[in-house]
Amino acid sequence: MFQITTQPTQWFSLKICLLALLVSGLHFSHATDWPQWMGPDRASIWQEDGIVESFPESGLKRIWRVKVGLGYSGPAVADGKVYLFDYVKKEGQLKNNPSGKNLLEGRERLLCLDAATGATEWVYDYIQYYNLSYAAGPRSTPTVHQGKVFILGAEGRLSCLSAKDGKLIWHKDFKKEYDIETPIWGFSSHPLAKGDTLYSLVGGEGSVLVAFDADTGDEKWRALSAPEPGYGPPTWIEHGGVSQLLIWHPESLNSLNPETGESHWSIPLKPGYNLSIAAPRLYEDSLFVSAIGNVGAMIELDPLKPAARIAWRGNARSALYSVNVTPFIEDGIIYGCDVESSAFMAVRLEDGKRLWETHQPTIGEGNSGRHGTAFVVQHEDRYFLFSETGDLILARLTAESYHEISRAHLLDPTNEAFGRDVVWSHPAFAHQNIYVRNDKEIVCVSLAKKDY
Repeated sequence: MFQITTQPTQWFSLKICLLALLVSGLHFSHATDWPQWMGPDRASIWQEDGIVESFPESGLKRIWRVKVGLGYSGPAVADGKVYLFDYVKKEGQLKNNPSGKNLLEGRERLLCLDAATGATEWVYDYIQYYNLSYAAGPRSTPTVHQGKVFILGAEGRLSCLSAKDGKLIWHKDFKKEYDIETPIWGFSSHPLAKGDTLYSLVGGEGSVLVAFDADTGDEKWRALSAPEPGYGPPTWIEHGGVSQLLIWHPESLNSLNPETGESHWSIPLKPGYNLSIAAPRLYEDSLFVSAIGNVGAMIELDPLKPAARIAWRGNARSALYSVNVTPFIEDGIIYGCDVESSAFMAVRLEDGKRLWETHQPTIGEGNSGRHGTAFVVQHEDRYFLFSETGDLILARLTAESYHEISRAHLLDPTNEAFGRDVVWSHPAFAHQNIYVRNDKEIVCVSLAKKDY
């Protein structure tokens, strides 16, 4: 027990200080970071209070905007900072050819910005030549973990930096150190950090996945062989009484022991064009996996041990075949974007039956084309969808229907795909804001109820 004795003026000052600390504590307890691709747990769920339930007719409030370079990489937000990975082109003409490579000269760059103001805190960059298809910048979103930020460049340079000041701690050149070539669409997998380990898709014989010491960059173990590493992220699940690391390369879906790299199970599952991109989605005892080429499957997991089997596979008239966007599952319903039709649809997990579809959040009703894209994030009983058109949509999704509540245009699409103008970058939701970029700027827009 202790006692505070003060004069009246001192007591008033003390009360002000205590009130400030209390308010500060309340603020930070309700604020959330978005330190990696798809959020804190890669669950595509935003858990923050005081968020708008509809958009005002006057539009959403832009807090700041900052010029940036090329990139598909989404922003990450942690500890009051925004980390954005981009490409500053010096020479070459950007040409998006799905089957051909594009040669560019420039620099890959990581920007650290103040999350509240957009002011530049520090910059880390290096010379990087590109020779790949869809060469408009890095694909992988920065991963911020325990005071470090990890970035994987499109040509296979993995870097670990101090999140505070941008100083390089260690880096790896995958092509030199593992004697591999860049996949045609570049190194795209978002590195996954857990404890003192960083997991990254690499490629090569026996090294599709490599576990690195997050502090030193030393290799802990390597696992799996395939003609190409694929483009999807390492995915961590807790199931069957153990931790499992899911790796989907162009030959099979694999479950590994995260400590050793030893295999729990493996299921043959070959996507078209080697495009294993979307992460497997866990729902109770089921995994849903989908890709181009009518590759969609529900995989049943053993609840008591690490084992799996295919429960059903889709066909041309069932399931969902998602490429650019990892689907979301709620109450046994899969919501996502179909690669062939560009429709956003609801599909029943138990049997793959399509329940409804719409083009409203992807390419727009009345339009046609493939690879229509809308990134999906759940907030309470609603969903934020960021469309390839640069629109932010607030909607309700149920097994019965798609209901659009509000829509606001945040920025213009500055890239091109299949004859359409697109922005293909996953936004970040943090501090009651949305942070989203195209190939010219990143904007911070308020979604706080108090601002409207």
